[in-house]
Amino acid sequence: MEHQLADGRISIGPIDHVAIAVRDLDAAIDRYGRLLGGGVAYREAVQGQDTEVAFLDLPGATSIELIAPLREAGPVARFLEQRGEGLHHVCFLVEDVDRALRQAAGAGISLLDTVGRPGAQGSRIGFVHPAAFGGVLVELKQKP
Repeated sequence: MEHQLADGRISIGPIDHVAIAVRDLDAAIDRYGRLLGGGVAYREAVQGQDTEVAFLDLPGATSIELIAPLREAGPVARFLEQRGEGLHHVCFLVEDVDRALRQAAGAGISLLDTVGRPGAQGSRIGFVHPAAFGGVLVELKQKP
């Protein structure tokens, strides 16, 4: 369910997932699976973002996306070089990613994407600049 916020801010739904940047996806799947008691629900190479992602199946919990770079020059590789492994982004569901990005732009929020783009599992996504949320990268996700 999407919540309409006042003052032209972004209309968001619930948290879809929390993403953690990792260097070695297989090692991270093993580590997080052991610690949290979940297995891989879905794994995909997302070529347009130069990443490979694995969503963990954690019954009753918010999904965790482990995200690793496919090549040394991609955005996640740069993130890992600058910050190391750890929280990469928080993802909120939206009904219409393009509308949510327009709302954000209209409210003066800095964006990394002005229109939605392909994401994992056939979704459409857009990113809000971390400066807008105190250094936290926020993904907006429209399910297929």
